[in-house]
Amino acid sequence: MTVKIAVLVSGRGSNLQAIIDSIEKGYIKNAAVNVVISNKADAYALERAGKHGISAVFLDPEGRDRAEYDREILNVLKRYDTDLLLLAGYFRLLGSEIIGTYRHRILNIHPSLLPAFKGLHAQKQAFEYGVKVAGCTVHFVDEGLDSGPIIIQKCVPVLPEDTEEILTARILEQEHIIYPEAVRLFVEGKLKVEGRNVIALA
Repeated sequence: MTVKIAVLVSGRGSNLQAIIDSIEKGYIKNAAVNVVISNKADAYALERAGKHGISAVFLDPEGRDRAEYDREILNVLKRYDTDLLLLAGYFRLLGSEIIGTYRHRILNIHPSLLPAFKGLHAQKQAFEYGVKVAGCTVHFVDEGLDSGPIIIQKCVPVLPEDTEEILTARILEQEHIIYPEAVRLFVEGKLKVEGRNVIALA
């Protein structure tokens, strides 16, 4: 059985590309990205989807409240019979209807070691705070901001010569490794959620 994946994006979609590449190379087996949905018409991620023959959908949020917009997203997800929903640089919060429908089937990648530095510009927050170790986190999405159960984290040391841009690039390299890994574990049925703890089964 093929796990049908939908991806929500707002920008470049480099993590989307990492997922697509991992499926095409066979690292993630028995899965397919069926649709990419963006709230930005000019998101390069939509172009990436098109290059791989994946349906690319722009849903304009203008003039819609969150509940109405989320219902439009849900309609697309149902149309593509979605099993797993991924957020890849999606800069909107999901409402309770989507989260409830896909409980423990929504993954997000965040460029910090959660629960530190939630929200936007996490790398900038970490750099300005003066941390010695930064990193990234894949987690399940719940009703809070970057607050769902953690699946995988990867540490990235902050070096004396780092700038915010250099640190951001090094974190992104690790995002491209751990996000496909988390998706693979999900697809293989190896993630078990117990409260706030996510156990990766052998």
